[in-house]
Amino acid sequence: MRTLTLLRGQPVFETKSGMKIGEVCDLCMANSGIVTGLLIRTGVFFKQTRFLDIQKVASFGADGVMIEDQHHLEKLDRPEYTFAHQNSLEGKLMISKSGDSLGLLKDVYFQEELGTIVGYEITDGFFSDITEGKQVIHSDKPITVGKDAIIVDVKET
Repeated sequence: MRTLTLLRGQPVFETKSGMKIGEVCDLCMANSGIVTGLLIRTGVFFKQTRFLDIQKVASFGADGVMIEDQHHLEKLDRPEYTFAHQNSLEGKLMISKSGDSLGLLKDVYFQEELGTIVGYEITDGFFSDITEGKQVIHSDKPITVGKDAIIVDVKET
């Protein structure tokens, strides 16, 4: 399990050639909160963002993401949601199914191989983060992403 913050910026390598293809820049998610793929920034001078289906990832290592073939990278169509790019979820209000405001979405914890989000890091602002520390909401049920908020069924710990 890792966070998007730890994954962002990691190099993506092709296993058959050992060539660096690009870097992870974001996650693509369905409106149910399932990770469908990664956004990969490619190119040196002319940067492009490409989509990599999560099922096409050979492995997630501590120092890089491995794929079998660079042809697995696809043109980026309009994803349902990303964390920080198109249809961004970052900074969106999270509300529990019981109607309690939880805070603003700051990061996600996910199981790489399954593409399942298991936790949501939330914030109430800079000063709250300093005084209260990191807040993580755990849920094993799909979220509901709406125009104004994300609804989450909070797992009791």
